[in-house]
Amino acid sequence: MKKIFTILILSLSFISCDVATEKENNPLNKQNENLALIKEYFVHFNNHHWDTMANMYVESAEFKDPSFGIKTVKQTQKEIFEKYKELNQIFPDLNDKVIAMYPSGDKNIIVEFISTGTAPDGSKFELPICTIFTIENGKITKDYTYYDNFEEPNSEEEKS
Repeated sequence: MKKIFTILILSLSFISCDVATEKENNPLNKQNENLALIKEYFVHFNNHHWDTMANMYVESAEFKDPSFGIKTVKQTQKEIFEKYKELNQIFPDLNDKVIAMYPSGDKNIIVEFISTGTAPDGSKFELPICTIFTIENGKITKDYTYYDNFEEPNSEEEKS
Protein backbone atom coordinates (compact mmCIF):
# COMPACT_ATOMS: atom_id res chain seq x y z
CA MET A 1 0.00 0.00 0.00
CA LYS A 2 2.84 2.41 0.84
CA LYS A 3 4.37 1.70 -2.56
CA ILE A 4 1.11 2.59 -4.37
CA PHE A 5 0.74 5.74 -2.28
CA THR A 6 4.33 6.81 -3.09
CA ILE A 7 3.80 6.17 -6.81
CA LEU A 8 0.56 8.18 -6.70
CA ILE A 9 2.26 11.15 -4.97
CA LEU A 10 5.19 11.10 -7.42
CA SER A 11 2.81 10.91 -10.40
CA LEU A 12 0.81 13.88 -9.15
CA SER A 13 4.01 15.86 -8.62
CA PHE A 14 5.15 15.26 -12.20
CA ILE A 15 1.72 16.11 -13.59
CA SER A 16 1.55 19.37 -11.61
CA CYS A 17 5.05 20.32 -12.82
CA ASP A 18 4.02 19.67 -16.42
CA VAL A 19 0.88 21.80 -16.00
CA ALA A 20 2.89 24.65 -14.42
CA THR A 21 5.50 24.52 -17.20
CA GLU A 22 2.80 24.47 -19.87
CA LYS A 23 1.12 27.46 -18.23
CA GLU A 24 4.41 29.43 -18.09
CA ASN A 25 5.21 28.65 -21.72
CA ASN A 26 1.75 29.53 -23.03
CA PRO A 27 2.15 32.65 -25.24
CA LEU A 28 -1.39 33.77 -24.39
CA ASN A 29 -0.54 33.88 -20.68
CA LYS A 30 2.61 35.89 -21.43
CA GLN A 31 0.59 38.34 -23.55
CA ASN A 32 -1.95 38.76 -20.74
CA GLU A 33 0.84 39.38 -18.21
CA ASN A 34 2.41 41.96 -20.53
CA LEU A 35 -0.95 43.67 -21.15
CA ALA A 36 -1.51 43.89 -17.38
CA LEU A 37 1.98 45.37 -16.92
CA ILE A 38 1.40 48.07 -19.55
CA LYS A 39 -2.05 48.90 -18.15
CA GLU A 40 -0.35 49.37 -14.76
CA TYR A 41 2.30 51.53 -16.48
CA PHE A 42 -0.35 53.97 -17.73
CA VAL A 43 -2.00 54.09 -14.29
CA HIS A 44 1.35 55.17 -12.80
CA PHE A 45 1.88 57.63 -15.67
CA ASN A 46 -1.51 59.28 -15.19
CA ASN A 47 -1.03 59.44 -11.42
CA HIS A 48 2.41 60.98 -12.01
CA HIS A 49 4.13 58.25 -10.00
CA TRP A 50 7.34 58.69 -11.97
CA ASP A 51 9.53 56.67 -9.59
CA THR A 52 7.20 53.66 -9.69
CA MET A 53 6.83 53.95 -13.46
CA ALA A 54 10.61 54.23 -13.99
CA ASN A 55 11.12 51.08 -11.91
CA MET A 56 9.01 49.17 -14.44
CA TYR A 57 11.99 49.42 -16.83
CA VAL A 58 15.21 47.42 -16.70
CA GLU A 59 18.11 49.41 -15.26
CA SER A 60 19.21 50.56 -18.74
CA ALA A 61 16.40 50.45 -21.32
CA GLU A 62 16.48 51.28 -25.04
CA PHE A 63 14.45 54.22 -26.27
CA LYS A 64 13.49 55.56 -29.67
CA ASP A 65 11.70 58.86 -29.40
CA PRO A 66 11.59 61.90 -31.68
CA SER A 67 12.72 64.02 -28.69
CA PHE A 68 16.02 62.06 -28.71
CA GLY A 69 16.53 62.31 -32.48
CA ILE A 70 16.49 59.34 -34.86
CA LYS A 71 18.89 57.00 -33.04
CA THR A 72 18.20 54.55 -30.26
CA VAL A 73 19.43 55.75 -26.86
CA LYS A 74 19.85 54.02 -23.52
CA GLN A 75 18.22 55.52 -20.44
CA THR A 76 18.64 54.47 -16.82
CA GLN A 77 15.72 54.31 -14.44
CA LYS A 78 16.98 57.53 -12.85
CA GLU A 79 17.10 59.29 -16.23
CA ILE A 80 13.56 58.08 -17.02
CA PHE A 81 12.34 59.43 -13.68
CA GLU A 82 14.05 62.80 -14.25
CA LYS A 83 12.70 63.12 -17.82
CA TYR A 84 9.08 62.62 -16.78
CA LYS A 85 9.45 64.71 -13.63
CA GLU A 86 10.69 67.64 -15.77
CA LEU A 87 7.97 67.08 -18.37
CA ASN A 88 5.38 67.12 -15.57
CA GLN A 89 6.71 70.45 -14.32
CA ILE A 90 6.04 71.93 -17.75
CA PHE A 91 2.66 70.19 -18.13
CA PRO A 92 1.23 69.66 -14.62
CA ASP A 93 -1.95 68.00 -15.92
CA LEU A 94 -0.09 65.59 -18.23
CA ASN A 95 -2.35 62.64 -19.07
CA ASP A 96 -2.42 59.73 -21.51
CA LYS A 97 -5.69 58.24 -22.75
CA VAL A 98 -5.13 54.74 -24.11
CA ILE A 99 -7.09 54.12 -27.31
CA ALA A 100 -6.02 50.52 -27.95
CA MET A 101 -3.40 47.91 -27.03
CA TYR A 102 -2.19 45.33 -29.51
CA PRO A 103 -0.15 42.34 -28.32
CA SER A 104 2.52 41.30 -30.82
CA GLY A 105 4.14 37.96 -30.05
CA ASP A 106 5.03 37.16 -26.46
CA LYS A 107 7.29 40.18 -25.81
CA ASN A 108 5.74 43.24 -27.47
CA ILE A 109 2.71 45.39 -26.71
CA ILE A 110 1.85 48.18 -29.15
CA VAL A 111 -0.13 51.01 -27.55
CA GLU A 112 -2.05 53.73 -29.33
CA PHE A 113 -2.84 56.69 -27.07
CA ILE A 114 -3.52 60.43 -26.91
CA SER A 115 -1.30 62.53 -24.67
CA THR A 116 -2.75 65.80 -23.37
CA GLY A 117 -1.63 68.62 -21.13
CA THR A 118 -1.59 72.35 -20.45
CA ALA A 119 1.55 74.51 -20.57
CA PRO A 120 2.23 77.33 -18.09
CA ASP A 121 1.05 79.88 -20.70
CA GLY A 122 -2.35 78.14 -20.78
CA SER A 123 -1.86 76.56 -24.19
CA LYS A 124 -3.15 73.01 -24.43
CA PHE A 125 -1.87 70.15 -26.53
CA GLU A 126 -3.33 66.90 -27.76
CA LEU A 127 -0.80 64.52 -29.32
CA PRO A 128 -1.57 61.10 -30.86
CA ILE A 129 1.24 58.66 -30.02
CA CYS A 130 2.09 55.04 -30.74
CA THR A 131 4.57 53.15 -28.55
CA ILE A 132 5.99 49.67 -28.94
CA PHE A 133 6.98 48.26 -25.56
CA THR A 134 9.23 45.19 -25.38
CA ILE A 135 8.92 43.28 -22.12
CA GLU A 136 11.24 40.60 -20.80
CA ASN A 137 11.02 38.95 -17.39
CA GLY A 138 8.35 41.40 -16.24
CA LYS A 139 10.35 44.56 -17.08
CA ILE A 140 10.26 46.97 -20.02
CA THR A 141 13.48 46.63 -22.02
CA LYS A 142 12.56 48.79 -25.03
CA ASP A 143 10.28 51.79 -25.45
CA TYR A 144 9.98 52.82 -29.11
CA THR A 145 7.68 55.83 -29.34
CA TYR A 146 6.42 57.46 -32.50
CA TYR A 147 4.59 60.74 -32.94
CA ASP A 148 4.64 63.76 -35.22
CA ASN A 149 6.90 66.26 -33.50
CA PHE A 150 6.61 68.95 -36.18
CA GLU A 151 4.55 71.97 -35.25
CA GLU A 152 1.62 72.79 -37.47
CA PRO A 153 1.80 76.24 -39.04
CA ASN A 154 -0.73 78.61 -37.54
CA SER A 155 -3.24 80.35 -39.79
CA GLU A 156 -1.09 83.53 -40.09
CA GLU A 157 1.89 81.51 -41.34
CA GLU A 158 -0.31 79.74 -43.87
CA LYS A 159 -1.35 83.13 -45.34
CA SER A 160 2.29 84.12 -45.99
